[in-house]
Amino acid sequence: MTTATLPLKIGPVEIRNRVFLAPMSGVSDLPFRRRAWEAGAGLVVSEMVASAELCNHHSESRKRMERGDLQTHVVQLAGREAHWMGEAAKIAEGEGADIVDINMGCPAKKVTGGYSGSALMRDLDHALTLIEATVQAVKVPVTLKMRLGWDHNSINAPELARRAVDAGVQMITVHGRTRCQFYTGHADWDAIRAVREVISVPLVANGDVGSAADVQEIMQRSGADAVMIGRAAYGQPWLAGQIADALRGGANKAAPASLSDYVLAHYHAMLEHYGEKTGVRHARKHLGWYMERHTENVPDTVKKALMTSGNAQEVSTILAEIFSGVAPVSGNKSLKDAA
Repeated sequence: MTTATLPLKIGPVEIRNRVFLAPMSGVSDLPFRRRAWEAGAGLVVSEMVASAELCNHHSESRKRMERGDLQTHVVQLAGREAHWMGEAAKIAEGEGADIVDINMGCPAKKVTGGYSGSALMRDLDHALTLIEATVQAVKVPVTLKMRLGWDHNSINAPELARRAVDAGVQMITVHGRTRCQFYTGHADWDAIRAVREVISVPLVANGDVGSAADVQEIMQRSGADAVMIGRAAYGQPWLAGQIADALRGGANKAAPASLSDYVLAHYHAMLEHYGEKTGVRHARKHLGWYMERHTENVPDTVKKALMTSGNAQEVSTILAEIFSGVAPVSGNKSLKDAA
């Protein structure tokens, strides 16, 4: 057993192990989080929820923060105005959030262009107004996810982390890249240690973690208390739990015995969650990742039919044909866009 498999506390909330699933917009919806949780992830975090839209009763924002039957519920909020962040935090708490996470790490242009996400690292004084409003609005723990900085000329994660903790934030997550790097190159695990040196609350390291060996190395190099797995979980929602199990000396017990049954169940859960018309579209990226990670030599005509059909029953039939008899890989096969 390693440190990564030990329980961890975030305020009063006890976390069962230290291998987490990252919040990923368009990916970590309730069906995906439920599968990661059931496989043994220490913590799962919702997709980014826009604070103003949530307060204005946008149905998509409400759906993004649904708890379902998750034992521990973390809602990640994004925004640029303190008022809406505070009000959205109250809504999340009222809907059962055990932890509210603040997004100051998303590098997407549509987010940073609205002065949210990692754009907030360009103005720490303003960022602190959002943090303070969120912390003061709720009784549950508030956590913060960030990058190293906007670019290599402005590495200010240690300063933001220190000021956030002084304002009441109870856990810090750092992705080891700047915003301007997006997802290029390799995350700088050593650079995260500068944050460890200025805070006493739990630190989570994120970026290019995809195996038990990665977990051990990033924790050693960064001094982090936990790790967060993002893109490596595409097409294998069980990965965080599988890694936690491996670190305990287990033998990949979290991986599904039947990939065909697993993929079909995930697909049908998405149809139930979103409704058939929307669910068919939302599921396509996940089905593509399952194919890319676990299959070979699927004819292009079959792939096209799977990825373009709007008929849920037709898709189910194709999925059963593709994945029948296919065993899940052990987590070593990388996706082209998920280094």
